[in-house]
Amino acid sequence: MIETKKSISPMTTSPPNSPSSTTGRHFPLSITNHVGFLTSSCPSLWPSYFNPRPADILLVTNPKLGTTWLKALAFATLHRHTYSLSNHPLLTTTPHDCVPFLETIFNHRTIPQLNIFASPTIFTTHLPLSLLPKSVLSCRIVYLCRDPKDTNVSLWSFTETMSISLSGATNRNEGFEFNEAFQLFSQGIAPFGPFWDHELGYWNGSLRRPEKVLFLRYEKMMEDPVNHLRRLAEFMGCPFSTEEERDGVMEDLVGLCSFDKLSNLEVNKGAVNIDGETSKAAVAPDYYFRKGKVGDWVNHLSIEMAEKLDAIIDNYYIDSRDQEKQLLYS
Repeated sequence: MIETKKSISPMTTSPPNSPSSTTGRHFPLSITNHVGFLTSSCPSLWPSYFNPRPADILLVTNPKLGTTWLKALAFATLHRHTYSLSNHPLLTTTPHDCVPFLETIFNHRTIPQLNIFASPTIFTTHLPLSLLPKSVLSCRIVYLCRDPKDTNVSLWSFTETMSISLSGATNRNEGFEFNEAFQLFSQGIAPFGPFWDHELGYWNGSLRRPEKVLFLRYEKMMEDPVNHLRRLAEFMGCPFSTEEERDGVMEDLVGLCSFDKLSNLEVNKGAVNIDGETSKAAVAPDYYFRKGKVGDWVNHLSIEMAEKLDAIIDNYYIDSRDQEKQLLYS
């Protein structure tokens, strides 16, 4: 079991919540001047004001790719000596409140004072590496990729739910049609740019600076979460001791952060928090939990659609990227 040494809140202050910009029915996000890029963030502020410390950790994913799970695992691992399993913040606080998005922090009129947080602090972003300031390489970056077919389905489901919620529609048929979502995704039009550019940017970064960029694959983590948690802890600078491994601490944390556990907590259901008050979050917590399954795309994509996405991957990772393609998708 995990011992409790002291009790502190997961954040010095609660991360800000800001309503998403709504410029369209299908993508409840504002459009910035970047090819295939739809987001409400303000990356232009980052080079001057985001200066992470060497011990800080930046989690990076494309949207709807396991972000919530990765946040929970990283937070629970880093703070395992602070909280007990029976009194853990993840039982009463969403992973997105425990680990803030930089897009949210910098989407306000005031400049955040990030250095007030104890080091190491975990942050999260969906931004591609090309839009991050060079200062991010002073900290540790953990990147999680996923089969784009499953990513496409999960992103569509989330966007459709958001679209219906924001438009006040009462019928799911009034939402975002999957065929349209697939066409946009396969053309590289996604919230944070083409998935192939997003992944290759961080993959190349992990090759150049393996001590600074850890590249993980969702499917492999699902197959063997305990060993991947060990790898994550080592990279984050807080490896599990022999005693912790013997006592099953890794298994305990994997259980705490599992999809079934998190999705069934009251704090992660609906738009009402544990105090019975209406949440001020732009997105209801349960929107972030769909299935978490590997290979669910077979229930949504036709054979032709699957072949089209596979062909995009084959064509994009050609030439000198053959080894990268094998490592990413085999």
